[in-house]
Amino acid sequence: MFQKVLIANRGEIALRVLRACKELGIATVAVYSTADRSAMHVRMADESVCIGPNAAKDSYLNVPSILAACEITGADAVHPGYGFLSENARFARILTEHKITFIGPSSHHIEIMGDKITAKKTAVELGIPVVPGSDGEVTTPAEAQAVAKTIGYPVIVKATAGGGGRGMKVARNDEEMAIAISTARTEAKAAFGNDSVYIEKYLQKPRHIEIQVMGDGQGNAVHLGTRDCSLQRRHQKVWEEASAPTVPAEQREKIGEICAVAMRKLKYSGAGTIEFLYENGEFYFIEMNTRLQVEHPVTERITGIDIVYEQIRVASGEKLSLKQKDVTFTGHAIEVRINAEDPQTFAPSPGKINFYHPAGGVGVRVDSAVYGGYTIPPYYDSLIGKLIVYGRTREECLMRLRRAIDEFVVDGIKTTLPLFQRLIKEPDILAGNYDIHWLEKYLAKK
Repeated sequence: MFQKVLIANRGEIALRVLRACKELGIATVAVYSTADRSAMHVRMADESVCIGPNAAKDSYLNVPSILAACEITGADAVHPGYGFLSENARFARILTEHKITFIGPSSHHIEIMGDKITAKKTAVELGIPVVPGSDGEVTTPAEAQAVAKTIGYPVIVKATAGGGGRGMKVARNDEEMAIAISTARTEAKAAFGNDSVYIEKYLQKPRHIEIQVMGDGQGNAVHLGTRDCSLQRRHQKVWEEASAPTVPAEQREKIGEICAVAMRKLKYSGAGTIEFLYENGEFYFIEMNTRLQVEHPVTERITGIDIVYEQIRVASGEKLSLKQKDVTFTGHAIEVRINAEDPQTFAPSPGKINFYHPAGGVGVRVDSAVYGGYTIPPYYDSLIGKLIVYGRTREECLMRLRRAIDEFVVDGIKTTLPLFQRLIKEPDILAGNYDIHWLEKYLAKK
């Protein structure tokens, strides 16, 4: 087991990892920018190192500074959390070269799953169902139109290095295709430094379903069930559920086992999430995230498995502590992401929190790193915290969520809590009758 872990992140996820390390008896190192001097993870860590000024590129994305912090403190492992450097193959490789363990998959697996064309080809080889589309990159409208003729309009043009909805454009006919190709490539070049794009069939009303997997790099892997992350705004998730309420249990187990078998073949190590679009009873692979997900707590709640604990164990060379037969699913869990944003316009709302009272009680978990008097900086993601609620049934979970949302108080800044107070009353939400387009259509009416 590791002696000291440096946590290369901030906010609630840094605190989440820190707590897991403490429970395992591992010393912790927090890194922080000048804007985060008073952050909770800095206060709670055994040691802390300032790695740069406010901007993420000069601090949390500054590989030489993080490496120097490892050397100064003697950290023998780095947990990247999510975001920032968590899916940066070069960072993982550099750490390995310096004999520091990256708590995550190999740089090779990060690379093949980080490029969406390679990831799709790999998924096909591993027996994972995929969305019909181009075999690889498309470079001209004519080439794209030929693909669309084969699979049928509408199609979606996607950046191979994309994420967060950038470099994605829908085309419904040949005329729109030329514009979509040009716009997607321009966006992708600006956002990712890579303008290559590919084409997939555009599904009309899909759900976003994902499978949590864990592997130990030694050929052992399990799936930890499904999550439904269909409530999204601009391709950013705002509400997640486990298990996926509209997918029959038998089908959940079938797709889960397909993913677990694939990870065994790949000899994947650590936590990962295989994401699908789900429509008319069929699953279509879209990507794999080779890291911990924001929404991992809902899976932890219905399985009783500490995913971060397992990440640390397998990174240290131990085998998975569980087999598939040991994984059971009980009850239902929902997570909502509370952001420092205007609930109407979604404009960022940084500033000082005058009073903070998180929800509590039976079945309620709050993952957050804020406190009364803390100032939300304007430089990073606007996530204040995650409210995770559990119930024996989805109906009980929804009732408990309604109570917890009303109980949660963040005074001094605008937050998205009022949005969830509205959503929890919507018939479609209560019935689980929504797809990936539902929330944006709902917001457009308001």
